[in-house]
Amino acid sequence: MVSVVNLVLMGALIVLHTLIAAVMTRFFRLRLKTQWGYILYALFLIPLVLLVSTLVFSGVFGIGVNLGSPTAALGVMIGMPLALGFTIDTLYVPPPEEYENLPNSR
Repeated sequence: MVSVVNLVLMGALIVLHTLIAAVMTRFFRLRLKTQWGYILYALFLIPLVLLVSTLVFSGVFGIGVNLGSPTAALGVMIGMPLALGFTIDTLYVPPPEEYENLPNSR
């Protein structure tokens, strides 16, 4: 039986994964000058970070619920936050080109 605490902790972990995916996507958009560069990094590097985080939190700390299959767990813990984070940064945050030139910090 699933406890309320495990459901709340799993929801918090999904929110944390979404935040990580959005921040990493934004970082890649700011640092990489090509359009496809940040997309490729976002599709290959962010899932790796989310996988490590999932393994640490669900394996070592035992946070989360049993979703029945590894495919469902990967979809919920990696796929959904990756899609949400990428969408939040791409659609709702202004692109880096819209900002005026900021002074360089040395």
